[in-house]
Amino acid sequence: MADSFDKTREKEKEVAAHKGMAQQFLTFTVENEEYGVDIMTVREIKGWTETTRLPNSAEYMRGVMNLRGLIIPIFDLRTRFHQGVTETTPKHVVIILAVGERNIGILVDTVSDILDASADQIKPAPTADTQVDAVFISGLISLENRMVVLLDVDHLFDPKHIELAINKTNEIAA
Repeated sequence: MADSFDKTREKEKEVAAHKGMAQQFLTFTVENEEYGVDIMTVREIKGWTETTRLPNSAEYMRGVMNLRGLIIPIFDLRTRFHQGVTETTPKHVVIILAVGERNIGILVDTVSDILDASADQIKPAPTADTQVDAVFISGLISLENRMVVLLDVDHLFDPKHIELAINKTNEIAA
């Protein structure tokens, strides 16, 4: 099911690029930087609630939450970008994303906007040192007074880490 959805999503992106249509990105902030993800990967946006920490999980994996019967691993983007651990408040947000065949959550400071961008507005990832490894960046969009870093969530969240988290959760629940 997820595989056919991913194929459909990729085909829609190709058609949009070919027709010169704009892609849409959900933008959000971490620290004082603005990031974006393809809106087709977004499943849900919800307010922050505490998670259950799993032993021996990656430092940037905040824990897991039960979302209507699904166990969703939650990743702290600030920690993932080596900027420390997010001190959460009720104003923080979790964005639920489809990554491969799994749903994951990312903890961010705020959700900003939905941004329309044509293919020619998206610039390639820089080769210089940035807060985020270049392999995790799918492009940059320069707007009037701000820069939005587009994240490649398929590379940013290695499916092996997600699979380990899900398996640990299932073992604990059994």
